[in-house]
Amino acid sequence: MWEKILYVGIGGFLGSNARYWAGGWLAERFRSSLPYHTFVVNVSGSFLLGFFMALSLYFPWHPRWRWGVAIGFLGGYTTFSTFEYETLQLLGQRSGLYALANMAGSLFFGLAAVWLGLAAGRWITKGLS
Repeated sequence: MWEKILYVGIGGFLGSNARYWAGGWLAERFRSSLPYHTFVVNVSGSFLLGFFMALSLYFPWHPRWRWGVAIGFLGGYTTFSTFEYETLQLLGQRSGLYALANMAGSLFFGLAAVWLGLAAGRWITKGLS
């Protein structure tokens, strides 16, 4: 149990810092009423999770990789709670259209990114057979 907690914790530490760096970098470059930085982090994290999970079905990695990468790193990297908070802030600012765009875009593109990640991982592993 402690081994799992260690791998999830290290992955979470790295993922949270990657989110902080990527989100800050994006927010500085794309100043907008719409929180693009959170959107991009969530969609890219969704893609990476799908891609990693597809690869993990092909490669016989030790479970610690799933603990550290899927649960830890990508759990720390993606930002669902931030997404919810920022959407609520948009609603509070009477920016209902932006709030709706944020919700719909995150849902649609997040699902599409997971699907694309799975497809890319399956495509790569198919070529290795």
